[in-house]
Amino acid sequence: MERMHVGDETFWSIGDVARKTGLTVKLIRHWSDTGVIHPACRTPAGYRMYGTEALARLQLAQTLRGLGLGLAAIRDVLEREDTLSEVAATHIDALEAQIRTLRSQQAVLRSVTRRDTTAEGLTIMTELARMSAAERRTIIHDFVTETLGELDVPTYRRGLLAATPDLPADPTDEQVDAWLELGELVRSPGLREGLRRMARYAAEHHPGEHGDGAARAAEQVTNDWLRRVETAMRQGIAPDSPAADPVVTAVVATWIPTQAAQGATLVDDAQARALLLRQLEVASDTHMERYWQLLCIINGRPVRPSMAAAGRWLTTALRANPEPGARAAQLDAVYDADDDAWEPLGVLHACEEALDAVELLVSAVRRDRFDRPTPCADWDVRTLLNHIVWENLLWAGLADGTPRSDFTADHLGDDHLAAFRAASRAARSAFSRPGMLEQRYGPAPGHRLVEQLVIEMLVHGWDLARAVGHPSGIPQHLAEAALPVVREAYGDLPRTAAGSFAPPQPVPEGAGALDRLAACMGRSVD
Repeated sequence: MERMHVGDETFWSIGDVARKTGLTVKLIRHWSDTGVIHPACRTPAGYRMYGTEALARLQLAQTLRGLGLGLAAIRDVLEREDTLSEVAATHIDALEAQIRTLRSQQAVLRSVTRRDTTAEGLTIMTELARMSAAERRTIIHDFVTETLGELDVPTYRRGLLAATPDLPADPTDEQVDAWLELGELVRSPGLREGLRRMARYAAEHHPGEHGDGAARAAEQVTNDWLRRVETAMRQGIAPDSPAADPVVTAVVATWIPTQAAQGATLVDDAQARALLLRQLEVASDTHMERYWQLLCIINGRPVRPSMAAAGRWLTTALRANPEPGARAAQLDAVYDADDDAWEPLGVLHACEEALDAVELLVSAVRRDRFDRPTPCADWDVRTLLNHIVWENLLWAGLADGTPRSDFTADHLGDDHLAAFRAASRAARSAFSRPGMLEQRYGPAPGHRLVEQLVIEMLVHGWDLARAVGHPSGIPQHLAEAALPVVREAYGDLPRTAAGSFAPPQPVPEGAGALDRLAACMGRSVD
């Protein structure tokens, strides 16, 4: 029997109800057994029959089930033990917790796809993702306490303990990922060593309590040297050149007053610059910088850009200029020697030969090779070509008394060979002006400017040839003449990541003069 009528009432069998609702007979029977719906009556044969109320309850139960409510919650709503709004509010809370869990799981899996994560690392990341706010604070508290130990740095300690990760209730993927990275970072020996080194230095040189004024002064000094150094970097000033010395002088002048609170009486001399260099070396820890960046991301605060590049520039400048005027005096001694390494034909002839050889190299470069890497770190072929053109413009401008300041501009345009030829002509013209070789440009005679361009063309010509797989065509006798000049002028420079040259590299036995020159300037010639 599919349906029956009793007075004005109509009753349906379980099969008919299943067809009307789209539910299975098995589910309707189960819900009937558990009290979600109730049969209105039974047939003489004992079969259950359901009325319009049961159909309405089934439709509501089906809707609630689609929203994810469990059987108990559905039954409470249908029996009016809880209002629908109360059940909905409870379910919203449950869904939000579930969403947070799923988002954490998603962040873990995304991190796995970005990193070379081991099975052990995945376990750690999963544990970190499930932690409560209190557990996150405990991790940071334990890390700081264990690392600082008994060091007398109370102000520093309080600042570290106060800066705890506070994930919002609805964190972004970036915030969750930052917490996972931070949780891993505090387990790394590198971070602990960096923090311990900074704290130990502070305990030895500035122990005890410090007011907010000291922290603000230190921040102002940091902002000042960053501004000065970043400006110098944009202008293309090499940190190991005499041009960096005025930048160092200005930085030291701002920094010295902050040392007075510790009883230090300093002037800008070798002792002061050595002390500043030591402080920068202690503070320039990439692990600690990343630690603060991650905390800012997690807590929704602005993230300060990395200071690593500017820090490397300033520490290199301090090493190359250990006291005021030191680098300039060193070069003055070289210039005063006034030797001509390019005899018998002279430096102008050497410049002509070098520029002609590099022009042939530039003409051999196809545009489809612009993105190839070069021996110059972080430079592709196009960047190298742009620099080669810039070097010609730079030294031509200096020789003409019109220094260039467009270091960061694109000097290549759409025709790299035409750009090189134009810049090369400018340099040749400036150098051929009568009296230019003897004229003084600051402490340097003019022939030293020509000499510098020759060296740049020899080394960067070697770079370009290596990058595009083309014979350099540069005469070996030019490199042979340049080697003693390079060793004399640059041999004592700090070979750092920010410096003009990498550390000298070994050369195979029997290497030619050009390869030896490239190795002296930090290139690998294997």
